[in-house]
Amino acid sequence: MERWSGSAGICINEKMEILMVKSFDSQGWAVPSGGIEEGETPEECCVREVKEETGYDVKVIEQINVKRTIIKGIQVTTYYFRVEKIGGSSGINDPDKIIVEADWKSLSELKTIDHAYPEDLELLLEQLEQ
Repeated sequence: MERWSGSAGICINEKMEILMVKSFDSQGWAVPSGGIEEGETPEECCVREVKEETGYDVKVIEQINVKRTIIKGIQVTTYYFRVEKIGGSSGINDPDKIIVEADWKSLSELKTIDHAYPEDLELLLEQLEQ
């Protein structure tokens, strides 16, 4: 079976909002994420993807989840990290050109917006409650 591995960054600001992105082909929001490249650790991938998709430099605080699923016959493993932003955003610079918007979402917004990965909502809410 084909395999794919990626990383996702959960970044919470001082207002207790989570950094989310939306891609051109989806109505749903998701945390910044992407595929691990050759020679990259999951942590390095997470930092790079958050930077590309949101413009924020971040540092990894801790790994909080590993999601394993099968999508269209591909075995998918996604590493989730709690990250902290460093400074402001330099703007979206996504080489894949799929991210249309990045925004901070509050607890109440998280409960009402469309999610690209609805199964992640519980994890996001848990992170806000800490």
